[in-house]
Amino acid sequence: MEREILNELIAWKQRPDRKPLILLGARQVGKTHILREFGRRHYKYVAYLNCDNNALATDLFAPDYNMQRILLSIGALTNVPIDPDHTLIILDEIQELPRGLASLKYFCEDAREYHVAVAGSLLGIVLHQGESYPVGKVNTLQMHPMNFEEFLLAKGKKQLLDLLKDLQWTVIEGLRSQYIQLLREYYFVGGMPEAVKQYIDTNDAVKVREVQKEILLAYDKDMSRHAPTAEALRISQVWHSIPSQLAKENGKFIYGVIRKGARAKEFEMAIQWLIDAGLVYKVAHITTPSMPLAVYEDIATFKLYMLDCGLLGAMSNTPATLLLLPNEMKESKGAFAESFVCSQLQYLREATIGYYTKERSKQEIDFLLQLSTEIMPLEVKAEENLRSKSLMTFLEEHRGLHGLRFSMSDYRQQDRITNIPLYALLSYLRSK
Repeated sequence: MEREILNELIAWKQRPDRKPLILLGARQVGKTHILREFGRRHYKYVAYLNCDNNALATDLFAPDYNMQRILLSIGALTNVPIDPDHTLIILDEIQELPRGLASLKYFCEDAREYHVAVAGSLLGIVLHQGESYPVGKVNTLQMHPMNFEEFLLAKGKKQLLDLLKDLQWTVIEGLRSQYIQLLREYYFVGGMPEAVKQYIDTNDAVKVREVQKEILLAYDKDMSRHAPTAEALRISQVWHSIPSQLAKENGKFIYGVIRKGARAKEFEMAIQWLIDAGLVYKVAHITTPSMPLAVYEDIATFKLYMLDCGLLGAMSNTPATLLLLPNEMKESKGAFAESFVCSQLQYLREATIGYYTKERSKQEIDFLLQLSTEIMPLEVKAEENLRSKSLMTFLEEHRGLHGLRFSMSDYRQQDRITNIPLYALLSYLRSK
């Protein structure tokens, strides 16, 4: 299955100032697969070394940081020639090796000509803790689950995707039933590569849900195995509360949903752990829709979204038919639509994402998006409802802004609001 990040890996290879690469992302988003595929396509040799529970690799960096010895050892362990021009060295789960992360500084300083890429399931947590982080000596990329455009490619729908990318609205409108069905499929399957592959191979919703449940179980095991003992329970409580949080009317994270009497200071570290693990996206409350949005964050108020709408459905045990077919599932359907939007916005690399509510008012803007020097208020509708009282009021109060409404309706201009089909979200915003 084709992944967009492959182009970023190619760009990394071609950089004249290239440094060792750290590929970040949650477990099972496809980091190892894409690195190996990148190596297969663009290098003569791939020296892949899994550092987790690998007795032979345990002492790779223990004696010293002599690059000649280390490179010779990697070649011996992988049985692959270590050529500075033609070999990609992949160190998987590098955080499991003593002094592994620190070694990247010496790869950068003493063996810059070699192509080195590393990954790890919980590498983001280790880096956040500052453990031997090679500041200024690495390049980093963030990997997410497959977006809707990648899902279309995996389904063999390249022509439909090309129409979206070209914003051929008249043609798209004539094919809307196909796009809507594919989007509903994505709501159910999500973007975890194993779930997508299972869906394409079997077209079996039961087997897809089994894969999703296995991924969730792996995440639970990570929490109990890798999180500090004192935090593991809190991390799990926050994680499992997210479906209930999102089902509420405004989706704002409320500690009392976790358990009665819960307080912010008890769960701050747990939330940060989930963010660093790549399992949740934190969307801050913005008090004033002005540039730059980050300056106006209300750090005490926020929403948490799961990294993948398919996993949201699996955790909440939402029946496949409720996601695949039109129905009266109201608040929950809105939660899936918002989760979809949030996950797609992660692919806008330079974007700042927040949301807005007006004090002592029911006015709420689902997302505020800053792209370059433009601020865009985004409203999300799960179906075809085009009523936008909050958005219209917001735009009257902020005359310099233009609103975007994402729904199942066709593209149209309506005063100061542009309606974009949900399935065209990423294509439209990338054209801005």
